[in-house]
Amino acid sequence: MTNPLLATNSLPLFDSINPDHIEEAIDQILSESRTEISALLEGGGPYNWCNLVEPLEAIDDRLSRAWSPVSHLNSVLSSDELRSAYNACLPKLTEYSTEMGQNRALYEAWQSLSEGEVFKQLNATQQKIVNDALRDFRLSGIALEGEAKSRFKEIAQSLSKSTSKFEENLLDATNDWNKLILDVGQLKGLPENAIALAKQEAENRKESGWMLTLEFPSYIAVMTFADDRQLRREMYEAFSTRASECGPGKGQWDNSEVMEEILALRHEEANLLGFDNFATVSLATKMAETPEQVVGFLVDLAERSQPIARKDFAELGQFAKEERGVEKLEAWDIGYYSEKLRQHRFDLSQEEVKQYFPDTKVIAGLFVVVKRLFGLNIKEQQGVETWHKDVRFFEIRDNEDNLRGQFFLDPYARGKKRGGAWMDVCISRRKLKEGIQTPVAYLTCNFTPPVGDAPALLTHDEVITLFHEFGHGLHHMLTKVDEAAVSGISGVEWDAVELPSQFLENWCWEKESLALISSHYQTGEPLPDSLFDKMIAAKNFQSGMLMMRQLEFSLFDFKMHEQYQADKGGRIYPLLNEIRDQYAVVPIPEFNRFAHGFSHIFAGGYAAGYYSYKWAEVLSSDAFSLFEENGIFDAETGRSFLENILEKGGSQEAMQLFIAFRGREPKIDALLRHCGIAG
Repeated sequence: MTNPLLATNSLPLFDSINPDHIEEAIDQILSESRTEISALLEGGGPYNWCNLVEPLEAIDDRLSRAWSPVSHLNSVLSSDELRSAYNACLPKLTEYSTEMGQNRALYEAWQSLSEGEVFKQLNATQQKIVNDALRDFRLSGIALEGEAKSRFKEIAQSLSKSTSKFEENLLDATNDWNKLILDVGQLKGLPENAIALAKQEAENRKESGWMLTLEFPSYIAVMTFADDRQLRREMYEAFSTRASECGPGKGQWDNSEVMEEILALRHEEANLLGFDNFATVSLATKMAETPEQVVGFLVDLAERSQPIARKDFAELGQFAKEERGVEKLEAWDIGYYSEKLRQHRFDLSQEEVKQYFPDTKVIAGLFVVVKRLFGLNIKEQQGVETWHKDVRFFEIRDNEDNLRGQFFLDPYARGKKRGGAWMDVCISRRKLKEGIQTPVAYLTCNFTPPVGDAPALLTHDEVITLFHEFGHGLHHMLTKVDEAAVSGISGVEWDAVELPSQFLENWCWEKESLALISSHYQTGEPLPDSLFDKMIAAKNFQSGMLMMRQLEFSLFDFKMHEQYQADKGGRIYPLLNEIRDQYAVVPIPEFNRFAHGFSHIFAGGYAAGYYSYKWAEVLSSDAFSLFEENGIFDAETGRSFLENILEKGGSQEAMQLFIAFRGREPKIDALLRHCGIAG
């Protein structure tokens, strides 16, 4: 049988892919790619778009289409065999990437394309691709020689292995911990569906009783609702010490050395490239221009937000003391008493809200929102190969019935699946001789799965998460750029990539759109006005605390990479504690090992870039303010956002696109207003 990973004329053949196919396919593609690139460069030019960039794009696309399903499966359906095959390919892919990035002949071919009349004949999008490519060559060490060049390759290999190991340790530590409850009385306070989920989990494991795990739906239910304070503490300690030297795992999957190695390698790489630190390397591909600009932005937000955060926490402490007799709030009390205070102050319970957000209604309603905003029709397609029975497949068509994009939706938490939520690229849009290659996305969440015959009920936060990831998906799928290097999210500055995702979250708060995505899961009755009013009143509940938490993470990430010194190491927790001493308002126990699970920066694409969430939130809040002025479903405003932001991908600088949509540069006012923080 032909290796399914070598098929390039279809969606991934998930039913046919097995671990034995992986290394064989990647070896073949890498070998053929090297041969084709060598042949491409043999003539020595002159080069133009057709004889250089288009063939290279085809080579990259073939590799991407083979590796994408492998990488995805490793995240959503992990197994020892799959992990082994995945890890066997990582060094080969890294070697190839570094080799191409330091290929002098290839660089000179691109350089020749950037000069003289050839460059002038290119359109603006093509010129940006050339300039981005030359920048990436510089960031790949093209100027390095001798030992420095060899060392750069070694660093790339080591970073690839270390970041993968970080993620593996975190997944293994998460999957390892569980707690079997034999007396349901220990679960007092938990909602019925959370108790039923624990029962279902125990049954799935052939146990009698109720099984708690560190998968997010189980963990967050206990931290928010469990009356048993000791149970909350036990789960908090297990969760906050995952993959560290302490806690229940006690070093079994310890990320301590991995983290230090990652930071040291990034710093050394930066120095080899002529940068002072990795933070400045990170900014080479972002909107923000200097470390001072980033830190100044974060500190300004922190100074505006901290008084409100302190007030939030003081009120929480006062409530816990007066209403519950708690003298001192601990970290494992925050979620529990916050929910109690929310109920007390607004007569609003997350559990009550969930009854109106069955996932079936939310997903269908999301598609209606997108249709009204952008004139798009989304329909489920049957008969498509997927990796799990819960996965669904959809296509997006415009009002002229043109196919714009397709996506897989994998909504529920399960064992062997990486935590969190994300959008990833399956196939990128690009122009072929036979037509347009349809962009395809993976949309992955970890919602509480359905229990019994009832649909999955989403918290409002989970509804926001779904809209967030779908915003990323629209950015990838609705692009009209025909060059893969800047179609969809490709080529978009990393601190602007969250703009569409955070932008779409706003429709989770508007009455007109909430009517489309909510109804009682049993009766079908609409979300009552009284409940909506409570949700709006509580929207900025503890917004100061939430803002400071995100700023704490952002400052920690950026300063850790900016201030790294080889002779002192990462100083990870001393630095984190310094930032907490200055900015945090919630007490953190000494045993907390948050950084050991901070996969965004140690295993994802957010190293020295976590600030991007807040940076892009300024853009998204200001963008949404135009809908507030014109109407949240104003067709002209929606068309403008579609045409100026979503369809343009990375074909222009993010600031240019924002100005084209908003008519000016972004202002911070809307963010502060939306968060309930005075300007």
